[in-house]
Amino acid sequence: MTIPFIKYSKVWLIISAVVAIVSVVFLAKWGLKPGIDFTGGSLLEVSFEKSRPEHDLIQKTWEDLGQKNAIIQKSGDKSLIMRTGFLTEDQHQLVLRDLRSKYAIDGNTMREDRFETIGSAVSKQLRTRALWAIILVNLGIILYIAYAFRAVSRPVASWKYGVLAIVALVHDVLLVMGVFALLGHYFGTEVDIPFVVAILTVLGYSVNDTIVVYDRVRENLIRRGSANFADVVNNGLNETLMRSINTTMKTTLPLFALFFLGGSTIHSFVLALIIGIISGAYSSIFIATPMLVLVEKWQHKSA
Repeated sequence: MTIPFIKYSKVWLIISAVVAIVSVVFLAKWGLKPGIDFTGGSLLEVSFEKSRPEHDLIQKTWEDLGQKNAIIQKSGDKSLIMRTGFLTEDQHQLVLRDLRSKYAIDGNTMREDRFETIGSAVSKQLRTRALWAIILVNLGIILYIAYAFRAVSRPVASWKYGVLAIVALVHDVLLVMGVFALLGHYFGTEVDIPFVVAILTVLGYSVNDTIVVYDRVRENLIRRGSANFADVVNNGLNETLMRSINTTMKTTLPLFALFFLGGSTIHSFVLALIIGIISGAYSSIFIATPMLVLVEKWQHKSA
């Protein structure tokens, strides 16, 4: 059975446009909540043997130490993650001594699990490098696809395949960022360097899935010609559909296992991958490929 994807291409594209617009609204309204990697400062994670102190008590301890803007987050059953302004090593040790003297009593031993400090200069450099990495990846994708599809420059120019793949990527990235803007506003979820790594991974996965479909379209164009471009594209989609579904399922199953069974420190990273990979499979089928047909129709009308 051949599924008429292209017949309903306008429906898929309208749905995708709505998702992208909602994501942009979330980003414009709330923005992403940057983590310590991008803002600079210090992060201290501690765990307690029996029970962790109340949030208000820990907050007051930081205020007494001159850190009124400390952000305190629960982690697991007995751990706390605390983000503050830049701490020197002397201040770090003072904080540990103060926390232990107040709360590590009656056998409730406190253990330091993690301490990270990033200066403002480093955080600015990380932001710049993350932005350049995303820009260069997108440019590389366009150039690669334009070269790989040079043999089928009709009825759609090879470089347009690359541009349409980028349109699909933008949808996937916007969806991930929109979800994290929502989570950051309501649950305090932050974005950091692992989040950027997840975005770059999503870019690679999405374009890989798109190229698989495009490559089958290219093979069909070479064998059958472009007399009925819409049918050629639709056949290419149907021929690669199960491959896309199977690959996505095999990729997301271990990610779901990591999300539910892994530590809290990787939840955001894994969640970004899950959303992006599922969106990447969707966009290759319902955005990147149907837009090939729309571009061909626009070209035909304007000719």
